[in-house]
Amino acid sequence: MGQIFITLIISIIILALAVIGVLALYFFFWRPLLELTKTARLARTTKNWKMPNFSRFIFLGPLASEIYKMALGLKSARQSAREEARLKLEKSDTPWTEERLKEFMKSYLKDRNIYMVSSTEPYVHEKKGNKISYRVPASGMVTAVESLMRAAGGVWLAHGRGNADKFTADSNGRIQVPPDDPKYTLRRVWLTEKNEKGFYIGFSNEALWPLFHMVHVRPIFRKEDWQEYRTVNSKFLQILLDEIKNVKNPLIFIQDFHFTVLPKMIKKMRPDAQIAVFWHIPWPSAETFSICPWRKEILEGLLGADLLGFHTQLYANNFIHTVSKEVESLIDTEQDSITKNNHTTYVKAFPISVPFSGEEEKSLDENQARKFLDSLNIKTKYFGIGVERMDYIKGIMERFRGIEFFFESYPNFLNQFTFLQIAPPSREAAQRYRQIAEDVTNEAERINQKFRNAGWQPIVLLKEHHSHEEIYPLYRLADICMVTSLHDGMNLVSKEFVAARNDEAGVLILSQFAGASRELKDAIIINPYNAEETARAMHIALTMPKPEQRMRMKKLRDAVKNYNVYKWSADLIKSIISID
Repeated sequence: MGQIFITLIISIIILALAVIGVLALYFFFWRPLLELTKTARLARTTKNWKMPNFSRFIFLGPLASEIYKMALGLKSARQSAREEARLKLEKSDTPWTEERLKEFMKSYLKDRNIYMVSSTEPYVHEKKGNKISYRVPASGMVTAVESLMRAAGGVWLAHGRGNADKFTADSNGRIQVPPDDPKYTLRRVWLTEKNEKGFYIGFSNEALWPLFHMVHVRPIFRKEDWQEYRTVNSKFLQILLDEIKNVKNPLIFIQDFHFTVLPKMIKKMRPDAQIAVFWHIPWPSAETFSICPWRKEILEGLLGADLLGFHTQLYANNFIHTVSKEVESLIDTEQDSITKNNHTTYVKAFPISVPFSGEEEKSLDENQARKFLDSLNIKTKYFGIGVERMDYIKGIMERFRGIEFFFESYPNFLNQFTFLQIAPPSREAAQRYRQIAEDVTNEAERINQKFRNAGWQPIVLLKEHHSHEEIYPLYRLADICMVTSLHDGMNLVSKEFVAARNDEAGVLILSQFAGASRELKDAIIINPYNAEETARAMHIALTMPKPEQRMRMKKLRDAVKNYNVYKWSADLIKSIISID
């Protein structure tokens, strides 16, 4: 009995000591560490932060002191950057940077928020097992518009497609983003399966997408899809009206072809709203557009905007000419404006770009990229890359045929060159996209079987999403980057490749049918339908002397730097604000 009592006492003492130890660990180490982590995060992401009392950090005092000094240095650096950006704002010949854009937004917007509308959301939350994570979609629109929203703040309305989007948003679909450094509000709009099938898969991607891209794919026009398209535009309208109900003269920025009838709807309900639309894809000739059964409704819907932006002047001219053929209106060719029912829409070109100013350089982990290439068995002397969604407009099939012709014409490059094609799936609910994915896979395998030997194959096809952080180091290692679009509004991959090459090496092969070819004139410009021309361009690129590579790349980088996404954003905002 006595032995049991002693054992019980010892057990209680051990348990008490364990509890005391855990509490001590929590209060003296874990809790202070959490506070320091929170302080470091606040110092990084906000202007106003407060350092916890050092005296409570008995064991972590030195660490707290260092974090405090680091935070003060960060605050000082921010102030210097803002002051430098403010001074640069007054000089027209200085590069546009993120800080300069922020100062510009303060000067022009004067505390006005931007209300952004797009189909694609900038952050998608997904649940795998018990873990929820987020990803940034493979979208040129998101890449560009995110830079604007980070600088300006406001609310971004978009369709919430992620399987964990509802879990991470509040009851109204709102969530602060970016998740690790909030700058603005994302308001997710929930669509039914019927909505998505008719609006997104049907009318947007099976009718409008092939209509505006001249790649010989026949558009499919269904009345039920058009009705669903209008229904979803109306749904976005109601949620937008809720967001701006207490806002005077709201500034609304609509993205792309998913919302052609929305501008007119907004203008009818809120005549005081300033509305800009940016069209991210080509606008075809009036004759091509005339096959659309609802062409008049689409044009009149877009003319509800105060400003309509396109990538190139050609697309802007095509739109104006289309309106002149289809809609009774007054067109001023000197002002590039269209007036209908006493409302004027200005039509201008704003070539979209990437966040590159030449002053910042991305942290490029080339060692990690080399390990990645090794894991794919890419160990050849030369290496090429292509990055795009799996889409028939991107010319991946034509690119592969050009690569096949290259090896047939220049057999000395067998076993010496490997091409990495990154092509994540896209719009898989549409049959045409499932077919192109199958065709691309079969074509890569056919060419690999033709040339494969000794553990080497010419094409490595990855049908999965990769982040910008993963792709940029690959751009840096590539000897060539191939963009063979059959018809593309701009194509930002070409500009991302250029932005990544701070070594001024590498060669860009660019389709003449991509909008970017009008700016990036020092790329090797090709007709992607001509396999022989593509093969010849590859040979020129892979044998180009280093001095010529540097000369070309320097000019390309200057072109991207001089009209980067910060300048694009500023020009758009300046144009819409200046409209009476």
